Amino acid sequence: QVQLVESGGGLVQAGGSLRLSCAASGRTTSRYVMGWFRQAPGKEREFVAAINWSGYTTVYHDSVKGRFTISRDNAKNTVYLQMNSPKPEDTAVYYCAAAKEYSSLRNAVCEYWGQGTQVTVSS
Repeated sequence: QVQLVESGGGLVQAGGSLRLSCAASGRTTSRYVMGWFRQAPGKEREFVAAINWSGYTTVYHDSVKGRFTISRDNAKNTVYLQMNSPKPEDTAVYYCAAAKEYSSLRNAVCEYWGQGTQVTVSS
């Protein structure tokens, strides 16, 4: 079993920056594809970013390309989401997830999910 715990959420001004962390425990996630999703009030959960096990391949939703950066430190069993120049429309609960295959993660079919961390971007 793997437990994922997100942290780093909070209130940030538009144009500022925030870094989310997702710490895994229980088992190593070094061979999992890791990703971030978000869900805004009244909306469905949506894919934000993903990173492969080595960290060399990353994928982003078009809405965050050039602003958000996903990274991972397998030695620390932690995945990060650096949010630069956030916008009010980025306000949501952000979830970390792990899957064995990218195609599964991209379709939100994940083995493990975190409990989420709230990010609020003020204008």
